[in-house]
Amino acid sequence: MSTQIPDTALGKTTMAKVTRRLIPFLILLYFVNYLDRVNISFAGPNGMNEDLAMSATMFGFASGIFFFGYLLLEVPSNIALNKFGARRWLARIMISWGIISSAIAFVPNTETLIVLRFLLGVAEAGFFPGIILYLTFWFPEKQRARAISLFMIAVPASTAVGATMSALIIDWSHGILGLAGWRIMFLVEGLPAIALAFACWFYLTDRPAQANWLNSDEKLWLEKKLEVERTAAEAGQPWPLKKALTHPRILALAFAYFGITYGLYAVGFFLPTIIVGFQEQYGTHLSIIERGLVTSIPFVIAAVVMVPWARHADRTGERVWHVAIPAIVGGVSIPAALYMTNPYLAMLAVTLSTCSVMCALPVFWSLPSTFLTGVAAAGGIALINSLGNLSGFGGPYITGWLTDLTGDSRVALWVVGALSLGSAAVVVYLGARPKPTEVR
Repeated sequence: MSTQIPDTALGKTTMAKVTRRLIPFLILLYFVNYLDRVNISFAGPNGMNEDLAMSATMFGFASGIFFFGYLLLEVPSNIALNKFGARRWLARIMISWGIISSAIAFVPNTETLIVLRFLLGVAEAGFFPGIILYLTFWFPEKQRARAISLFMIAVPASTAVGATMSALIIDWSHGILGLAGWRIMFLVEGLPAIALAFACWFYLTDRPAQANWLNSDEKLWLEKKLEVERTAAEAGQPWPLKKALTHPRILALAFAYFGITYGLYAVGFFLPTIIVGFQEQYGTHLSIIERGLVTSIPFVIAAVVMVPWARHADRTGERVWHVAIPAIVGGVSIPAALYMTNPYLAMLAVTLSTCSVMCALPVFWSLPSTFLTGVAAAGGIALINSLGNLSGFGGPYITGWLTDLTGDSRVALWVVGALSLGSAAVVVYLGARPKPTEVR
């Protein structure tokens, strides 16, 4: 059966409606989600590390332990979303993570912080891969990279806006209720997830057939378009769940994702700390709010460039090099930032590396859905995300450990660059080989 159903005026109208209805709300959900995941990076250099007597190694461990909890339940959580529907399962995830995130405001010591960060990962497991899976229920392959890039604007936005917002909360709320500013930040930024859980239940629609905000012709066009693509994806060798969890191609994609996101988390968690270090390295002085604004710069620019890059991938139909080229650029620019002679050049290199990672990620997530469908897609996407997101532990922890060991962060960021280049090599290698469904 042909996979080509014309993108008629009806199709364009339908996809415009779907985009307007779903994407802004999903961006809001992920904005709150990602901010609650990384706001520890703003708390660390702004009072938390000192109050809890945390070294760089322990800060990295507390930042990254989240991803072990995340790994444990990622696959079963995504299978549950596929079974019970997105609106129910995402609401369950959000209310539990909001409660735990707010509870971090009251940690008495490092040990309690580590336990709550682990539980936050358990609570949040399945959120990101669940939405990636959810987007495959609504967006045909030709529009998928762009849809994912629009959704993932929340990552740079949560860091850019979140850096400034978190800095303002820390600075202005210090002493309220007898709490340090960083504690108020955790409390305030955890509450929106609880409120949005209820909005999620009533606002999201699980499948196109249930969308009363599409007319019958629009639903029929979208259902037929997606069904033809599912049939084509399943036309070769069928992918049961067991195969999706054990196939070398899936494990290779997980490694590639690990290398790309390693840089995102290493730089993301430690960038506020690196900027504090500019004071000693370059003789600059920045207030808490100024540090928040400087932290936001790379992510604001990344939010601008990532969507056109994904749109170009959709328009040309080329995926491999749209992932590999940014990974190569990021692999070179991340360690190069350490050898700049002034803070402006250093921030330029950091900005380039951030843009590279954010350009690679949305296009990367269009790769698994070209050969995975149904429960195999739920399990395979979750496995890639959970194994790849071990970088969320490895990036902060290894960066902190190497920084403590060597006295600076150069060696740590050379590791970041090497892994990014390794990811590019894996993606190119996979692109040069036939997909499993093409093998006779």
